[in-house]
Amino acid sequence: MTNSPQLTNMAKIIVQNTEVTVLNHQEKDFISLTDMANAKENESRAADIIKNWIRTRYTIEYLGTWEMIHNPDFKVVEFDHFRMQAGMPSFTLSVSEWIEKTNAIGIIVKKSRYGGTYAFRDIAFEFGTAISE
Repeated sequence: MTNSPQLTNMAKIIVQNTEVTVLNHQEKDFISLTDMANAKENESRAADIIKNWIRTRYTIEYLGTWEMIHNPDFKVVEFDHFRMQAGMPSFTLSVSEWIEKTNAIGIIVKKSRYGGTYAFRDIAFEFGTAISE
């Protein structure tokens, strides 16, 4: 089960001439990774960009460290399982699976209108750095 946010407040910001959605979930701002990925490639490839980013060892370690600092309910044993497999050719991971298995709070997946993958600003900035290379 993914943590589907209640849309309490939504805004748009302009980043390098690209409109990016920011939604407020549990009094924290989450930035649309989907919008950021769409700016990098066309819309049909945004999900692939996010999936490729989340499956790297560096990303898994970054997300795990972020969650350990900010999330007392983070499942470290599951994180260790993903960390051991990260970077291997056969390793696949979706954002929804990451959330479900580790009880992550730094990334959310929203279905339906304004759907997509959103991340807390620290994580979104890290994602932006990774895809700008």
